[in-house]
Amino acid sequence: MERLQKVIANSGYTSRRKAEELIIQGKVSVNGEIVTELGTKVNYEDIIEINGEVINKDVPKEYYLLNKPRNYICSLSDEKQRKTVVSLIDTTTRIYPVGRLDYDTTGLLLLTNDGELANILMHPSNNVEKVYIAKIEGILNIEELKKLKAGIMIDGVKCYPKYVKIKNKDIDKNTEIIEISIVEGRNHIVKRIFEAIGHAVIKLKRERYAFLDVKDLSSGEYRTLSIKEVKRLYNLKSK
Repeated sequence: MERLQKVIANSGYTSRRKAEELIIQGKVSVNGEIVTELGTKVNYEDIIEINGEVINKDVPKEYYLLNKPRNYICSLSDEKQRKTVVSLIDTTTRIYPVGRLDYDTTGLLLLTNDGELANILMHPSNNVEKVYIAKIEGILNIEELKKLKAGIMIDGVKCYPKYVKIKNKDIDKNTEIIEISIVEGRNHIVKRIFEAIGHAVIKLKRERYAFLDVKDLSSGEYRTLSIKEVKRLYNLKSK
């Protein structure tokens, strides 16, 4: 017997967190009965439906690493008819992005139908490191660097970068390129960190996610993850 949200995640339908939301919203039924209790346990013989659609519990897991181009949305579909990152992957399997990159943000993005792994990577307790390269307006001064290293308050919660490195500065154009490492997963967090100290982000790219990078991939290119890489990602779960 497994928790309902875990079975849904393992089916590849969506992440465990999203599965929990669907259960609470009354969109999930088990053997024809609507279930809204998150602690509900089921087995693999039970018929699970989401919005009337029976989920397939036997879909093979797929794992992709994409170098996301600018002007793609991290969603399965978009009411504004914008291009989605899923459309870049050649598969008929229902996959979804692990976390999000903004429409104008580029770089490393993972996509999978493995909801259990997605939950591990996005759960705050696992402190998965993400490294970004940000081009900002203005030049950071010593006091601002100290503020970054001491932690920036965002919506009442402090965000502590693991490190901040100045990669390049252009005095004439009044811009600076910064490498910043965080374990935060909140929306727009890097942009909000710099905006909190008075610097707008002009360009943003995610260079690394845990031990993975996109150095060998051009913008828009992707590759599948190896079994060894998937196991290493699973091992990021806190003991």
